Parts: sequence; structure tokens; C-alpha cells
Amino acid sequence: MLILLPPSETKRPGGRGRPLDASRLALPGLRPEREAVIDALVALSDDEDAAARVLKLGATQRAEIAVNAHLRDAPTMPAVDRYTGVLFDALDAASLDAAARRWLGRHVLIHSAPLGPIGALDPIPAYRLGAGASMPGLAPLKRVWAGPVTAALAAAQPSFVLDLRSEAYAALGPVPAPVASAYVRVVTAGADGVARALNHFNKHAKGALVRRLAQERPRAASRAGFVRWAHGAGLRVEDDGDGEILLFA
Repeated sequence: MLILLPPSETKRPGGRGRPLDASRLALPGLRPEREAVIDALVALSDDEDAAARVLKLGATQRAEIAVNAHLRDAPTMPAVDRYTGVLFDALDAASLDAAARRWLGRHVLIHSAPLGPIGALDPIPAYRLGAGASMPGLAPLKRVWAGPVTAALAAAQPSFVLDLRSEAYAALGPVPAPVASAYVRVVTAGADGVARALNHFNKHAKGALVRRLAQERPRAASRAGFVRWAHGAGLRVEDDGDGEILLFA
């Protein structure tokens, strides 16, 4: 099973790892796109006003521009530790044991805007870039990433993909049609019994799910296998039969 996660806008600063080496990230075939986006983001940092406009930064956020300027020489840390926010706080990878972290490294990709999908333990620097940004001299990120990411996922030949990304990041790299997959939608059951999508608890539920998977490490190599594991783990999930799995929070 391969799990796709969205990134977070908020990130932990610093790090102790060597500077970014795009050739050592997961899905190495994406290196040309990674280099192109990094080059554009670093170049954009030379014009502070333009960078603030493109990245939609307020006056108190302009320090993020200097962070981008040092993408190639800044210290790194594992991606799953770099990201903070509701989903990654619920996942709390730092508190997992070594076996669970190794499982994350083998089974989880986090879909970054400048780097595409990266392994949970891939070392990355801090950065500021969202899925909807459009940088001078570079095509919109959807055009940069969608085709190459889909091709890279196909080449990886996962038995089953559990897609927990937001719709914005899923658009940056749709799962190839021949690959068995399910898009996870977090919902709640209303008084009328109708399942309704959740916003506030959406990210928390996804992070808690991945933490549980890393701890239990089930042999779920298919949609049916994942659903069976989830039911056995006491989670309420439903296969809607139309490409989505509903996770009740």
C-alpha cells in the first residue's frame, strides 16, 4: 500500500541534515521538474515585492522569502518532521518507534508543491509555496507536475494507493487509472443518516489514521484489505463503490 498525504503550509524551521539533493528523493524520475521549480522559486526570491505578491505573503510573513532563497543550501530534516499543523500533529511522527517510522518511509509520500511527492523520511529544507502559486518563467504547477507525477506513480507500480491528499494537491498528480486506488473523504453522519464532509476534523482524522497504520503495519495491499483492517481496528469506513472511501470521524 502506498499512502499519499498533502503537505502543510506551516513547517518546522532549521534542521541538521545536509542540503537538499534532489537526486536522492523518492520518485527520482521527477528530478527535472524539481530542479525547474526550485530554480524558479529561488529566482523569484530576488524580487521581494514580486515574491510577496506571488506567494500571497503579508508584511509579517516576508521572512519566508529568505527561506526560499536558501532552498539549495539550507539544512534539511525528514519531511514528516518538517511539516507541522493539524494533520502532522495528529500523526506525531517524532513519538513513533523506529519500526513505525521505517514503515512511514516505505509507504508514505507527501505531495510537496516545489518537490512533488517525496518520501516521508526524505530530507527537505523549509520552504514556502502552495499548490495554486504561479511563478514567473514557469508554467502553472498543475501543468508542471500532473503528467510527470502520474507517470512516476505508474512506474512505481504500487499494489494499492490510498489518497489522503486535498483536492488541490491531487490535481498536481492524479493516480494513474490502471493503479488500484481510493480517495479518502472524511465525513460525519448527520441526524438524518446522511454522510457530510467535514472541514475542521478532516486533517486530524487523516493524521490519526496514518499514525494507526504505522503502528499496526497491516498487510493491506488492496482496497478491500484496507477496509477489512479498518473495520478490525474499530474504525468506521465505507467503500462508496465509486472510487472513494468514506472515513467517519
